This record gives sequence, structure tokens and C-alpha cells, in this order.
Amino acid sequence: MKLKSLTDLLVDQLKDLYSAENQLIKALPKMAKAASNPDLRAGFQEHLEQTRGQVERLQQAAEQLGVALRGKKCAAMEGLVEEGKELMEEDADENVLDAGLIAAAQKVEHYEIASYGSARTWAEQLGLTRVARLLQTTLDEEKATDEKLTQLAKSMVNPEAEAAPVASGKGGGTSRGRGKK
Repeated sequence: MKLKSLTDLLVDQLKDLYSAENQLIKALPKMAKAASNPDLRAGFQEHLEQTRGQVERLQQAAEQLGVALRGKKCAAMEGLVEEGKELMEEDADENVLDAGLIAAAQKVEHYEIASYGSARTWAEQLGLTRVARLLQTTLDEEKATDEKLTQLAKSMVNPEAEAAPVASGKGGGTSRGRGKK
């Protein structure tokens, strides 16, 4: 796709976000399964449902613009998901893994916040009020999710990770690795 106008750029961004959200729909159940903290697990499951709604809003925006969203792969999300997968394969104390999962999830949220913020701004600039509102709704959800993750990290997960036993060599601590629970 040749980007000749701000509308082209907006459509390209929507396609990128559509790919990103669909990749996340596949990754979130794995993150929930890997989380040992019940609040974190529930948060991932809740965000999975929210993400499905975000995909629906992207489809509504595409309908408003008369475009299809298929055909683009979000390389950034692919990389972020791969980082999360690598983390889950580490031999890590379960509390330390939870802290890492929050960091991985916040990387995703920050990417989405930047992407939805730009797309919303372009839609506003183009006078696409309904599209801008759809994007703003998702942007608000992404910011709220990021804040929930921060609060969970500060109040519970990071202190539990800090209290994890310091391993000397390969032994010590409660560890999980490569899918072990």
C-alpha cells in the first residue's frame, strides 16, 4: 500500500492494530496460564475479553472507512509476543516470572497506547468523529489496563518477587521452567 495521504496512513495504522490485537488474543491465554498470581491471571483473562471488543471496534472503524483490515502483519507485536514467550520459557521463580509477565504486558500496552493515540489524532484531524471516538474508547481501556498492571506490580507482585529466595547456581527457590507448574 502506498501512503499518499493521512487517510492512507490511518488505514495502515488500523491494519497494524488489527494484526496486533489478533496476535494478542492468541498470546493472552498463554500469559494467563503462566501467571501464578491469581489477580494477574484474572487480569490477563479480563484483558482477553476486552481485546476481543477492541477488535470489534477496529472492524467498525474499518466499515466507516470502507476498507478491509486484513493483509498486514504487525512486526512490533510479533516481537513483543516473542519476548513474552521467551520469558515464559525461562527457569524462573514463579513470583519473579509474574513480575516479568507484568513488564512484558506493559510493553504491549505502551505500544498500543502510542498506536491508538496516533490513529485517534489522525482520525480527528480528518474529521472522522465516529472513528476517533472508537479509537479513544480503546485508548482509554489500554491506559486503564496499564495502570492496573502498575498497581498490581507495586502492591503485590514486585514485593513477592523481591522476597523470592536468591538462587545460587541452578538450585534453590521455587522455580518453573518450560511450562512446568
